Amino acid sequence: MFARLIGRRKAASRLFVFMSLAWLAACTAVSVPGTGGNDGPRIDPTAPVPVALLVPTGSADSSNEFLAQNLENAARLAISDLNGVAIDLRVYSTGANPTQAANAAATAVNEGAKIILGPLFADSANAAGVAVAASGVNVLAFSNNTTIAGGNVFVLGPTFGNTADRLIRYGVRNGLNTYAVAHSDDLQGNLGRDAILSAVRNNGATVASVQGYALSQESIIASSPQIAQASAAADALFLTAGVNADLPILAATLPESGLDLSDTRLVGLTRWNAAPQALALPGLQGGLFALPDQNMTAIFESRYTAAYGDAPHPLAGLAYDGIAAIGALVAQGNADALSRSALTQSQGFQGTAGIFRLLPNGTNERGLAVATIQNNQVVILDPAPRSFGGAGS
Repeated sequence: MFARLIGRRKAASRLFVFMSLAWLAACTAVSVPGTGGNDGPRIDPTAPVPVALLVPTGSADSSNEFLAQNLENAARLAISDLNGVAIDLRVYSTGANPTQAANAAATAVNEGAKIILGPLFADSANAAGVAVAASGVNVLAFSNNTTIAGGNVFVLGPTFGNTADRLIRYGVRNGLNTYAVAHSDDLQGNLGRDAILSAVRNNGATVASVQGYALSQESIIASSPQIAQASAAADALFLTAGVNADLPILAATLPESGLDLSDTRLVGLTRWNAAPQALALPGLQGGLFALPDQNMTAIFESRYTAAYGDAPHPLAGLAYDGIAAIGALVAQGNADALSRSALTQSQGFQGTAGIFRLLPNGTNERGLAVATIQNNQVVILDPAPRSFGGAGS
């Protein structure tokens, strides 16, 4: 039901917190000049298309095993939804290890895989991409770490840049032109900071201040007066804070430190509704955050639960999205359906959480809604777009 092109063509809380951090595993992307899937392998669209799925089984970590099974389940659910397209799914274990991921990717290509879906972790995805770059096979990684994107590696995970751009674009349209930024001094916070600053520049807004803090309760409390003072003249204070980590502390300490939230609006890079208790925090009332299409998300979660008996892991939909995109392209009947130019066609795809498209730089754009919290309830201010290029996109 989700596997179609958009546009002209007919178209476990603690585990999640852990995964959101590990997903961004630090590594340095390796560029291979002259390669990187610019053409991609040719396929026979009338025959089953070999697709490799790389999942983090074999790591002796129960959370990885759980997620790996969810990713495979979602991929198989997507295959069952394809009409007129046959996918030969071949599952390979990465052990959540870069070396094993590289070996698995190379083996998959040697065994005929035309495209690779996964791995999850950034260092493993980077290693897999390098291992098969010379073959021209593209890698659709489940990571959201944009530092590994490019060449033959695309990231499917929701990116900070996409979220920041959506929120600041909405903010500028609604009179929020000056932004203070507060971020944790760790990998996630620093990547988030950079994404926010880039989005501010790209949308013609202004940076009022940038404040960092160590990710500890003591540091956050000690830093709050300085953050509040530096943000007082800004239209908005953009936070990288996580809903199960620094966000609840900041939501309490910033108003206590003198920040008037009726003058300076809080904006969040993370999903504030990911923890229901956050909706009751007084400091978050009236703030802005982004979230995917909730109707589409609910449909996927319902179908997955009906098929497998349990609700899907929050990242499981990425595997469905990858298969949906592959299936939609193969359905066009072209031998170059999995080439770089085909993967990055501008109208995008319909996924489990709304529209998405892969960009030539290896990152992605997802259609997001802008929401606020009013009376402890999520209220959608600007719905997720249904196609790219329309209002709210």
